[in-house]
Amino acid sequence: MNKGDILASYATNPNFVPIMNKASAILTEEGGLTCHASIFAREFSIPCVVGIQNLMSLVEDGDELEVDATKGIVRIVSR
Repeated sequence: MNKGDILASYATNPNFVPIMNKASAILTEEGGLTCHASIFAREFSIPCVVGIQNLMSLVEDGDELEVDATKGIVRIVSR
């Protein structure tokens, strides 16, 4: 994970914090308003979308993504 990459994960936990600090956005398949990813993202002002159904089967390492966390929209720009 490089600084500025988007973190896409099934879920997060405190062990993810070192890579979450590098993320320009956080996406998870599980979670809601009070999940670890949401709270971390809020506290560190990182865009975050959680509860994305089938996220891990839809995105691949290296995909260029566009994230609108205000609207909860994630779009694959290029593969």
